[in-house]
Amino acid sequence: MPHTPLSLAASLVRCPSVTPQEGGALAFLAGVLQEAGFTVHRPVFSEPGTPDVENLYARFGAGSPCLVLAGHTDVVPPGDPALWRHDPFGGEIEEGELFGRGAVDMKGGIACMVAAVLRFLEERPAFAGSIAFLITGDEEGPAVNGTVKLLQWARERGERFDHCILGEPTNPNVLGEMLKIGRRGSLTARLAVHGKQGHVAYPHLAENPIPGLLRLLTALVAEPLDAGTAHFDASNLEVTSVDVGNPASNVIPAEARAVFNIRFNDLWSPESLAAELDHRLREAAGNTVRYTLTVEPTNAVAFLTPPDQFVAFMSEAIEEATGRRPVLSTTGGTSDARFIKDACPVVEFGLVGQTMHQVDERVAVADLDRLAAIYLSVLRRYFAASAGG
Repeated sequence: MPHTPLSLAASLVRCPSVTPQEGGALAFLAGVLQEAGFTVHRPVFSEPGTPDVENLYARFGAGSPCLVLAGHTDVVPPGDPALWRHDPFGGEIEEGELFGRGAVDMKGGIACMVAAVLRFLEERPAFAGSIAFLITGDEEGPAVNGTVKLLQWARERGERFDHCILGEPTNPNVLGEMLKIGRRGSLTARLAVHGKQGHVAYPHLAENPIPGLLRLLTALVAEPLDAGTAHFDASNLEVTSVDVGNPASNVIPAEARAVFNIRFNDLWSPESLAAELDHRLREAAGNTVRYTLTVEPTNAVAFLTPPDQFVAFMSEAIEEATGRRPVLSTTGGTSDARFIKDACPVVEFGLVGQTMHQVDERVAVADLDRLAAIYLSVLRRYFAASAGG
């Protein structure tokens, strides 16, 4: 019996692969891909203080170009199963929808990729080029023993990639409305203003850090970081926590702290942002506010895949299957694309994300079929172009 997008997705959903557990998902994929002629590897990566994680790399062919299909089989916990309409790992189908944790994020997307590749290999078993799968079990967790190390492992083996499709759920409402060609970066920083504790009745013997903290935070948000670019919204700084840890109303605290996060576009790097923050704070602090700024390390940098023929292939295939020309977007949070972009140009396109991480996560069976058809159309276009016809 041929593998369909639905049968593949249901089989994957039935694997309880909550990070960092493999749950049988990678074993299932390995069996399907090996049967189709792929060479499959399942490396396990480790890091002190984090759980070991199994990953999967599979390749068909050795020629160029190599198109990589990427994703993750790990899922977030389902919460209380009693709140679900169906067993979160049951892969049940009701009224044209597949229910289960990971149906949208992103076992459904992987299933559509596999179904499309299997169909393509039936059509063109001797195509010029190669297809690879880059699948991690560590995307929803620390993201330490997953895609970063899998890419390094592949590079050390001499693997080279030309383009990548990451199957994250990218569509807000309906399939076909959004294709992601980049992502904003993310930077978190912690600001502490130092004062001197004392009695509120004797303020001249103390130094209240709260007015200083307010002054510095105001300076950080007073002027926009930028006005955005052709493909990115303006960078955005949001204060997410303000705290003095003071349970007493008659005590001036010794310190006031704040945490903020910046989602930044490709006008900035973490280093240039840190320099801008430092400049604004020094200007506002003058010689009167004593503070410490701690910028946390980040691997989430902004990037853009410039619209080119590959992006055109994606857009054409999406419009052909759905009747919608997708918006080329860089919105949303971070994804493993931030790692893959160092290996090759990467775009993201997958299912509708409305129910991801929710109780009763589910996907329309019709969307699985349409998404598989889109991936198949991209494969046909991509390797026809590489063959020169």
